[in-house]
Amino acid sequence: MNKKIRTDAVDHLFEAILALENKEECYSFFEDLCTVNELMSLSQRFEVAAMLREHKTYLEIAEKTGASTATISRVNRSLNYGDDGYALVFKRLREK
Repeated sequence: MNKKIRTDAVDHLFEAILALENKEECYSFFEDLCTVNELMSLSQRFEVAAMLREHKTYLEIAEKTGASTATISRVNRSLNYGDDGYALVFKRLREK
């Protein structure tokens, strides 16, 4: 875990996110919190991660998501060398 992001402010943000109870509350909160571009960027990265896990090519991912190869590469690096946050979420989503 990157110690630079472990701050009281980030803890407070994560506590707020964990307090959300459904998708509609998420839409309301994130619409207030983020710009449209920020939210679309986050969702694009998550979609890229899902496609990389399905062994899609960079070209397929770029065409479907509009992500740049630099973004795809960064997400791929997180999948392979990150803190396993993507893996945890994908596992939990499969269990639903």
